[in-house]
Amino acid sequence: MRVEDENGIRRVTFDRPEVKNAFNADVARELSEALEALNSEDFDVAIVSGDGDAFSAGGDIQAMAERDETAREAYERVRGTLGRVAEAILTAPVPVVARVNGDAVGAGMSLVAACDFAYTVPEARFAASFVNVGLIPDAGATVTLPRLVGLRAAKELAFTGKLISAERAAELDIVNEVVGDGELDTVVDEMAETLASRPTETLALAKEAIHTNLGRTWNDGLEREAHAQTMAYDTEAHHEGVSAFLEGRRPDFE
Repeated sequence: MRVEDENGIRRVTFDRPEVKNAFNADVARELSEALEALNSEDFDVAIVSGDGDAFSAGGDIQAMAERDETAREAYERVRGTLGRVAEAILTAPVPVVARVNGDAVGAGMSLVAACDFAYTVPEARFAASFVNVGLIPDAGATVTLPRLVGLRAAKELAFTGKLISAERAAELDIVNEVVGDGELDTVVDEMAETLASRPTETLALAKEAIHTNLGRTWNDGLEREAHAQTMAYDTEAHHEGVSAFLEGRRPDFE
């Protein structure tokens, strides 16, 4: 796992191109640690990408074949590795952007689905391929996919494990946009810079409220929204935004 920090942006890159950036337990732990560090005030946004011609091929099949564990050990491994990765992304107080440079299948696709934004090259393919090795979607996919693509489409992806194109992934909201060849870095970096220029605390409150309200009733959701907005009202970012508007200038958010 390669981690680079610059100007409030953390770039996390899978660096196992020889196995299409497949996940094993060590990779998942390194990724979760890199993302959990986003709780520090040093960061405004994170970008997750892959080295080589793939984003991630998902779980390392060779590692699966070599496992010898009890059901309890399997639970602790899944919850403490891939589950921990999904939780780190979903609860990160800053936006997480997936730079999908190639195929994203299995846990790779789950990771893309968990991110706040995702941009992909045209040739990338996506699949919830777990069923092909007798598994159910993990790394948060049973939580995120139904919310992104709808119930029927989520079942189709999970039950068939079929590959879909980048264009289809965009239609299903798995990614925000399919960008032209050679434009991926430009589009991702521009989005990262835009997000970094926004008030970090405000984005954290908005993200938490949006995610929390997915499973709430309308009444509970409106209560949580009002609570988050009350907190936002008391931030320096809000006061600066109002002052800048009244003074006819661009806000200078820290």
